[in-house]
Amino acid sequence: MNVFAAIAVLAFLIVVHEAGHFFAATLQGIRVNGFSIGFGPALIKRQRRGVTYAIRLLPLGGFVSFPDDDEDSAIPADDPDLMRNRPISQRALVISAGVLANLLLALVVLFGQTALVGLPAEPDPGVLIIDVQKGGAADLAGLRPGDKILAIGSEQLGTGQAGVQAMVDEIKAAPGDVLSINRQRGQSEETISLQPLNEGGAGRIGAQLQANVNGRSRPANGPVEVITHTVSEFRQLLQQTLMGYGGLIRDFRGHAGQLSGPVKIVEIGAQLSEQGGSGLVFFMALISINLAVLNAFPVPLLDGGQMFLLMLEGLRGRPVPERWQLAYLQSGFLLIVGLTVVLIVRDTSQLPLVQQLITR
Repeated sequence: MNVFAAIAVLAFLIVVHEAGHFFAATLQGIRVNGFSIGFGPALIKRQRRGVTYAIRLLPLGGFVSFPDDDEDSAIPADDPDLMRNRPISQRALVISAGVLANLLLALVVLFGQTALVGLPAEPDPGVLIIDVQKGGAADLAGLRPGDKILAIGSEQLGTGQAGVQAMVDEIKAAPGDVLSINRQRGQSEETISLQPLNEGGAGRIGAQLQANVNGRSRPANGPVEVITHTVSEFRQLLQQTLMGYGGLIRDFRGHAGQLSGPVKIVEIGAQLSEQGGSGLVFFMALISINLAVLNAFPVPLLDGGQMFLLMLEGLRGRPVPERWQLAYLQSGFLLIVGLTVVLIVRDTSQLPLVQQLITR
């Protein structure tokens, strides 16, 4: 059931993203002829007011299509309502609307959670393991998602982000050293050894950490606290996402293992949903922000790639030649599809059931 909840959240985020493009275009009177969730052949297709709505075979994204891309369109090429004939500012709004929609959604769900349910109560002591990188120090030590680290050596970990930061500092300061940690799994506790890898003189274990939240909450002390807490939580998630992608850009080899494909994202979502509605809300906000930041990169086929072409058009005073655009988009298609396939194969092979079949 948790897996289906995570898949539903991902599907909803895709719909919101594409709806941002769709409404930014239609509200400006720009012609739209398609709204699709997924890629490939259409499984379900309906047409309404000249727009074809479809759910397609490969659920790895979605797109909004325009008559500009349809060679058989009966609409005159000089029609002022075609996307390509609109000012750059209007087209830029359409392109960026998907990113803005995902950021706005994250704010809305965090605000709703805070206003309706309340603020999270003080987390329990310790640090929660959210994800473990295959072959990393945490994996070799036997740590698994859902484990709770209560102490490192004789030092008890505190609560909240202070506890997370204390664990991070201990790990960074001990590259190659063997640390004794107190792990809780379910109702049992045990002491195990953890040896951080030495990467550039700093220790690293290859695990995603989070405060040991307990699912409890308390009412907000008025609307001001609701707003300040929402903004603070949103800013923190956005900063962490930007830092994560920044690390990937600076040191791709060292951080490549942290890349997650659709299978791994669903697995993380299922784990967070076990914490109840608050965990699912956190997952929705986190992935919505990640989707926004990822789409802002100047990679072909992504919104940032389209914005890059638009910026070149503004600098040149005329559109980029079609053959260049085609080569740019095709290279992006191969890159994204290839990376997605690799991540799906890697993440699927790491699922417990698949690993059992492999080792038989």
